[in-house]
Amino acid sequence: MSEQTPPSGTASALRSSTPRLPAARLGVAVVHDLVEAIVKGDVAPGDALPPEEKLAQHFAVSRTVIRESVKRIEEKGLISVAPGRGTIVRPKTSWNILDPVVLAVLLENDSSLGVLDDIAVIRAALEGAMTSATAERRTPEQLALVTESLSRMEESVEDPEVFPDADLEFHFLVMTLSGNELASSITKILFSRARQSARFVGNQSTDAFHITLEEHRRVHDAIAAGDPAEAEAAMRAHILDAWQRRRFPTARER
Repeated sequence: MSEQTPPSGTASALRSSTPRLPAARLGVAVVHDLVEAIVKGDVAPGDALPPEEKLAQHFAVSRTVIRESVKRIEEKGLISVAPGRGTIVRPKTSWNILDPVVLAVLLENDSSLGVLDDIAVIRAALEGAMTSATAERRTPEQLALVTESLSRMEESVEDPEVFPDADLEFHFLVMTLSGNELASSITKILFSRARQSARFVGNQSTDAFHITLEEHRRVHDAIAAGDPAEAEAAMRAHILDAWQRRRFPTARER
């Protein structure tokens, strides 16, 4: 890594990182803290990270740990090593947003809920298309699986500990039955990571669960009827409406 002096403020921005962790997790902590500094804009696109030696001193780790951490961050598309310029932060358009660390940090710093809003739109589009495909190609045996999944939602609608998992199972099953492995994989990554955010869970109540159940029933009935257009419309509407029910207002929206 080049020993070029980073722009003023870059090093100080990294001083606010999280406390030191046990040795076995230091590499993970270094990656997380550097990704967070980039995501938050503390180190802006076009800026250079501090040199390897300074990063090692800051994080109290070896230069080997820093070198490996920088390599992992480069693989995520956040930085590039430019000869003569050092390790340069890349624009957001180059980031691997589906990377678990990048996505987790984006969600951790999503005070405006813009990332979760975008995830809802992406999910609605992809899951809508997959639900359409499931309605078009499902076999009687596959329909039985969807019906069983809906039944588990009906049985747990009053149980806030069980119902969300039954809801998740229904979505994952419909996606899997679509046969679109790429869209299914992308959506499952987004959905699973978003569910780990308290902001995604948002406002929950058994009244909301009953509304969600009815929306899933419409999806099920469209699949059962072999109606791709209605199945897609029902799933799209459910995902967008359910997010708006859960969504907390941000400071600007109050």
